[in-house]
Amino acid sequence: MNKTETKNNIIEVIKTIYDPEIPVNIYELGLIYEVTVGDEGQVHVLMTLTAPACPAAEFIPEEVKAKAIEVDGVEEVEVEITFDPPWSKEMMSEEAMLELGFM
Repeated sequence: MNKTETKNNIIEVIKTIYDPEIPVNIYELGLIYEVTVGDEGQVHVLMTLTAPACPAAEFIPEEVKAKAIEVDGVEEVEVEITFDPPWSKEMMSEEAMLELGFM
C-alpha cells in the first residue's frame, strides 16, 4: 500500500471518532490539521481540540492513535496536539456546518 492510500485509510478511521459533546466526527469538525505518513509506516497526526480545557482532551487523541495504528502499513503513530491556530467553527466542513445548523 502506498503512502496516499495509507493516509486515506487513516482519515477514514478518524472519521469514526466523535467528540462526545458534538454529533459530528472530529475530521469534519476540522480538528485534524495534518496526517503525514513516512516511508517506514510512521504516522504523525497534528490535531487540535475545540478548547484547551476540552473534557475529551484525555481520550480523543488516544482514540486517534489506537485507530490509526490498526491501519495496514502503519507501524507507529504520534499524535501531536496544537492550539496554533486555535480551532474555530470556520474549520468545520460544509457537512458538519449543515449537521450543526450553521448553514
